[in-house]
Amino acid sequence: MSKVKVRIAPSPTGDPHVGTAYIALFNAAFAKSQGGEFILRIEDTDQVRSTRASEEAILKSLRWLGLEWDQGPDVGGPHGPYRQSERGDIYRGYADLLIEKGHAFHCFCTSDRLDRLRREQKLNSQPPGYDGLCSGLSATEVADRHAKGEASVIRMHVPREGTCNVPDMLRDPIAIDWKQVDMQVLLKSDGMPSYHLANVVDDHLMEITHVIRGEEWISSTPKHILLYQYFEWDAPTFCHLPLLRNADKSKLSKRKNPTSIDYYQRIGILPEALMNYLGMMGWTMPNGEEKFTLQEMIDNFDITRISLGGPVFDVAKLSWLNGRYIRESLDNQQFGQRLQEWAFNSDYISQFLPMVQDRVELLSDVAPLAAFFFAGMPDVSAEDFANNRIDQPTMSKLLQLVLWKLETERNWDKEHVMADVKAVGDHMGLKLKDMLAPIFVAITGSPRSVSVLDAMVVLGPDLTRGRLRHALNVVGAPSKKQQKELEKEFQQIAAFLD
Repeated sequence: MSKVKVRIAPSPTGDPHVGTAYIALFNAAFAKSQGGEFILRIEDTDQVRSTRASEEAILKSLRWLGLEWDQGPDVGGPHGPYRQSERGDIYRGYADLLIEKGHAFHCFCTSDRLDRLRREQKLNSQPPGYDGLCSGLSATEVADRHAKGEASVIRMHVPREGTCNVPDMLRDPIAIDWKQVDMQVLLKSDGMPSYHLANVVDDHLMEITHVIRGEEWISSTPKHILLYQYFEWDAPTFCHLPLLRNADKSKLSKRKNPTSIDYYQRIGILPEALMNYLGMMGWTMPNGEEKFTLQEMIDNFDITRISLGGPVFDVAKLSWLNGRYIRESLDNQQFGQRLQEWAFNSDYISQFLPMVQDRVELLSDVAPLAAFFFAGMPDVSAEDFANNRIDQPTMSKLLQLVLWKLETERNWDKEHVMADVKAVGDHMGLKLKDMLAPIFVAITGSPRSVSVLDAMVVLGPDLTRGRLRHALNVVGAPSKKQQKELEKEFQQIAAFLD
């Protein structure tokens, strides 16, 4: 039997997500319980949204949690490079091979045609998908169109009849009709692969034996199985983990819950507590103990004991578990050390001391002025937001638009944060002083403190966004209908800044 090898393949397009950590943890626990290897590779084929800063943040957060990998972009290994953006020539060769074998074809359809096709399918209550218009082009026709400068993508052929049986370690085989499977783009017109081609090629070349990923990928697995057949490769064993859920059983999302690992670090969650809690998502220790170490999880791990019921990510339960670690696992000296590492350190404090120093007369004035820099969510009520010049509906709209804009911001400095906030205010016709008043309360918990924009920069994106979401819940978030209307306005603001 070949050595067990698994992988986690995060996309560096945003904040480090607890869902990524959850999948990484279960991959690592399975691999180590089997004496195997855990590989990390970066799926950065989205050249517009992928950033090296996001990649570094993901690696840093996973390591903060206590995860280590045997191969990866920062540790090397025999199957590198481990960034898909650096493996373009590999994918091109395999895409060409599929065309030679008759399993793929060049598609010249424009975005306009594909948009029209989708609209027609929707109007006719047909399943969305490519209609195969270019699948019958001859090699000569393809060459002629390329000679004329027409761009093309490469799509895979997919059967239109029969079913694909998807095997899964946690489920009975899942039957999916081939007519529900789209003729997937494998290679984009810019030469970059789609997720599906890169995923299969990389898993094969990196000798992955088990693909353990979220259940949202079940519908894509027939494409991957078909590609393995086309290449005449053995497919890995598939295991699709249940998705993390909000309390209402909807998919965990930042609209309802903070999802960034950095957010939980900033509010004072210990890494071992967060790791432990993620290990409880659909799995339990044989003895039922809820508090356990990573090594204890590995020693007792049995992947077949994972429950398929959607595990609820409950922040209150996480806080309770974190409290157990603080009380039971840390002595006084260790507790003090953790506090220093968390926020009571010179690197962090030095960022806001100049703002505070300009506003105090007594040293005892510092604590009430700076306490919010060491807090999670400010203790605010609707009354705290009442003493300003804008009414509740306007305030709710303002906080929602500012939050959405800051969720897209990747350059977290005063210049960019100010531009985002000001763009929303200009769009709404509000004076800067009036619009900053509720933001002041949301961020600092008080109508008066240090510069709120400077404070937002120091607090960082995750805690800032978390406090704005909390404020929205306090004052009353826009209804679903109102949010749909606001999304149109938000697009106008985003277009203005772009």
